Amino acid sequence: MTITLKDRTAIAGIGQTEFSKNSGRSELQLAAEAVKAALDDAGLTPADVDGMTTFTLDTNDEIEVARAVGIGDLKFFSRVPHGGGAAIGVMLQAVMAVATGVAETVVVYRAFNERSGRRYSVGIAEGIVTPDLIHWSWYLPFGLLTPASWVAMFTQRYMHEYGCKPTDLAQVAVSTRRHAVDNPNAFFHGKTLSLEEHQASRWIVEPLRLFDCCQESDGGCACIVTTPERARDLRHPPALIRGVAQAAGRDQENMTSFYRPSISHLPEMDLVAEQMWAMSGLSHRDVDAAIIYDAFTPIVLWQLESFGFCERGEAKDFVKDGALEVDGHLPCNTHGGQLSEAYIHGMNGVNEGVRLIRGTSVNQPEKNDHVLVTAGVGVPTSAMILGKA
Repeated sequence: MTITLKDRTAIAGIGQTEFSKNSGRSELQLAAEAVKAALDDAGLTPADVDGMTTFTLDTNDEIEVARAVGIGDLKFFSRVPHGGGAAIGVMLQAVMAVATGVAETVVVYRAFNERSGRRYSVGIAEGIVTPDLIHWSWYLPFGLLTPASWVAMFTQRYMHEYGCKPTDLAQVAVSTRRHAVDNPNAFFHGKTLSLEEHQASRWIVEPLRLFDCCQESDGGCACIVTTPERARDLRHPPALIRGVAQAAGRDQENMTSFYRPSISHLPEMDLVAEQMWAMSGLSHRDVDAAIIYDAFTPIVLWQLESFGFCERGEAKDFVKDGALEVDGHLPCNTHGGQLSEAYIHGMNGVNEGVRLIRGTSVNQPEKNDHVLVTAGVGVPTSAMILGKA
């Protein structure tokens, strides 16, 4: 199965709404706008769509989005759980549907009012009803209530083991912001961030400061997955999906896998990387740019290690001196990432990966044959590599 999925599908269209702190409209409208924009970008009509996939957390039922946009009969629909870890999991669902002939044209979407509505930063402080509460109950008495606090726990251990410093985390935030400065769609467009400003920002949960944490955003994103043959007849050069994978690691919990032998690396992302490289026949040496899920700065470091760009514990050195900027040795999050463009659960990163392949990013690197796109970490997770047709 891993061999048959290589280059069997392509992303033919991308769309998004504006990103804001208060959209002023329903989540259904945001989803419909994003889907319509993706269809227009591809040069397709709603009647061309026969499949849809999204996150389990999305409030917009596929059939409601289909009715709002004018999509007709659906042959395929599915959902992937675990928040940001689903960002490429949904792509895998679309790839499998198209590659096996279950559907020909699949819409992938995600839309929410995550800033003006329900804020994911509150974690389990609200009344979430889920089996995860069984293991979360061990951490509640100690104040581990939010994603920031959970990631802070892993970060403290990583820093202890490998000598990583807060200024190393700042390198990620500063490089990402430099890309957002040039991006008119980014919330921090035109707003620079220095290392000194990063270090002076308030603590959220030590060792994470304000600018180590992603934004909370309102907005929607969508993309269109179809066959390469169909995509070549559409408006833009297709972004071929060379490899795509998802994984859950042994003894994994949702965001709080604290009882493993080590909590300073990501076994599930290691497994994703292994599958994805095997499927694509590529390695980290073939990657020209990367969209690395950056809900928090330290998770960028861990993913660089999981995908082989550096050895374990060496990411703090890898990211220095502008290495992640558009003229560095791994241009990363050229749209500004979730730290500085918007937090749309990683789907805005999928769209930027396609722009990089097309050569239309506002921060376009010189070489763009292959682009890595990853999803959320600390949860069952996923990633893909895109290539030119």
